[in-house]
Amino acid sequence: MKIQRFIFLAVFMALSLSMVGNASEQKHRILISTDIGGTDADDNQSMTHLMMYSDLFDIEGIVSTPSFGDGSKEEILRMIDVYSLDYPELSRHYPGVLEPDSLRRLCYQGTKSAAPLSGFSSPTDGSRHIIQCARRDDSRPLYILVWGALEDVAQALHDAPDIKSRIRIYWIGGPNKKWGVNAYSYIAEHHPDVWMIENNAAYRGFISDKRQNHFSGLYYDDVMKGAGNLGADFKNYYDGNVKMGDSPSLFYMMSGDCADPEGESWGGSFEKTDFSPRTIFRGMTTESDTVAPYSVMEFRLRGPENVKTVGDTCFILKIDKQDWNGVYVGNGEYMVRYSPKAPGVLTYSISSDVRELDGLTGVIVVDNLWPGNRTSDSYELGDSWWTDCGEPSMFMGKWQGAATVAKWREEVLADWEKRWQCLKK
Repeated sequence: MKIQRFIFLAVFMALSLSMVGNASEQKHRILISTDIGGTDADDNQSMTHLMMYSDLFDIEGIVSTPSFGDGSKEEILRMIDVYSLDYPELSRHYPGVLEPDSLRRLCYQGTKSAAPLSGFSSPTDGSRHIIQCARRDDSRPLYILVWGALEDVAQALHDAPDIKSRIRIYWIGGPNKKWGVNAYSYIAEHHPDVWMIENNAAYRGFISDKRQNHFSGLYYDDVMKGAGNLGADFKNYYDGNVKMGDSPSLFYMMSGDCADPEGESWGGSFEKTDFSPRTIFRGMTTESDTVAPYSVMEFRLRGPENVKTVGDTCFILKIDKQDWNGVYVGNGEYMVRYSPKAPGVLTYSISSDVRELDGLTGVIVVDNLWPGNRTSDSYELGDSWWTDCGEPSMFMGKWQGAATVAKWREEVLADWEKRWQCLKK
């Protein structure tokens, strides 16, 4: 009996020590880069979710990186002001949620414009903070969850390449890749060995289609309505319909093994890729030209050599109802990058005060499979880059890998519902 008791106590102590040892490792270090306040209100929805679950993470920074639109650090602070009104009640039920002032101290302003062709420009408070956090003496990796473009991450990698082995990036790409294609190209070309989840379409598995059931169109009325100031504020974004296309990055940190992107996770399952497609066109394209969705397209056009200064913006590419600035890169070459956000057939035109470029038109076919076929111009990646699952059964319509996120939607929202309930009077 004494021997058995000794063994029992030894096992109990070992388990206890193990649990204590893991306590400091339980929380993942995360830093958010968001374009909140820009063109898409789903960042506001995701910020609400982040604040309500702030007890689960070591949040080290919230950086405003609005490479397109009017996003700002001030919008983050406004969201924290709303959260502060519900903090007393929320913290009574979940004591670890962060105090509003603690969250405010984590906010930094990043770049306010898209990166130039080089993919980087000047350091910002946001990019400096990324470097500071990455260099912190901590055995845990810093997970950078990017809800917008990669501008401040690219700047940090350019200014401090030594941080590369200490960070892990989960990026909501797709349209954000379009807005920040130059920053993406810089990372893919110059830092292909960084740890990256490039989620271009899988995140769409969480976006509600407004079907009238508890976990879709009725979720606001059933769960959030009357749930404090955060509930009232949520109504301002898509009329309360839960979109939260950026939140899969956070869901990824809440379940499964974060070190294994190919495993099961609320934030999706991904497959490894060793290249990122890029196609260089040296003239106008036709319907016989096909590219992968989310790929990088470079138009390099010939024109006069002595009428522009290198770096001058000198033509406009109009494609998918939006304008993109092209620049003179020297030796009679004019260049612009673009990344299509979805499959389809796109027509485009060029306007310019350079006579040889003005009025050019073309069309391009965007295929339905990413990354598709490797091109001679593709970016060659390292062995730690993952992206949307290409298995046909994991598509939802044209959205690749979306089923790997969609299957967890009800479970995620049921878990969130518990937190909303504590804010109802």
